[in-house]
Amino acid sequence: MLDLDVLLKKNERIDDLQYKGLKIIQKDDGFCFGLDAVLVSNFADVRKNDCVIDLGTGTGIISILIAGKTEAKSITGIEIQEDMAEMANRSIKLNNLQDRVKIICGDLRKSPEIFGISKFDVVVTNPPYMNVGGGLLNPNEKKAISRHEILCTLEDIMKVSEKILKPMGRFVMVHRPDRLVDIIWFMRKYSIEPKYMRFVYPSANKKANLILIKGTKQGRPQLKMMEPLYVYNEKGQFTDEINKIYGRE
Repeated sequence: MLDLDVLLKKNERIDDLQYKGLKIIQKDDGFCFGLDAVLVSNFADVRKNDCVIDLGTGTGIISILIAGKTEAKSITGIEIQEDMAEMANRSIKLNNLQDRVKIICGDLRKSPEIFGISKFDVVVTNPPYMNVGGGLLNPNEKKAISRHEILCTLEDIMKVSEKILKPMGRFVMVHRPDRLVDIIWFMRKYSIEPKYMRFVYPSANKKANLILIKGTKQGRPQLKMMEPLYVYNEKGQFTDEINKIYGRE
């Protein structure tokens, strides 16, 4: 039995993910996971015995959810912020996932040197959305790093993914629609062929604010547009699909 008083530090809390009993530690004043992390973990094409890496894992939310939703052999999260990586490791311990999930503190741009070339079946990532100079920089350094391309760029993500993915390995990402041209450009530049794309809308009468995209390393050209995903219905309630993703069927 874990001692929660020892597990938690100042200004931290434990949130129930309401899925298979999974929980996560988060900071009261830090960057907390959102819908995008939940959606990309569900969208990820993870198969039995896959080796998965979560680039820029943050709190470890994507790694934890993938462990709960799939039969992946191993899931590795890499996070450059030491305190975030340490907190994510405590969340892994809290969920008794140490045998399948490992969080590494390091610069994801050095992943090929840390893990080796062609080591993973799946790369999944929820990277910073804002490019350098885009939008107001959050005065909270940790939130700024999570939201802006300060320590890694979209191109860094693609360049690293091409090296650490096995041939025909799968790449999965959530991002913003306004970066779509950049996303496809960099995917093809680094031999990751876009295969599936899905736009996420807050509701039917609003514009898309997220995009889910899958690609295959050295895959053949063939992009399939999936049905749109709506978060809220006309009554302002979560749609059936969102409830299903959250395990609230």
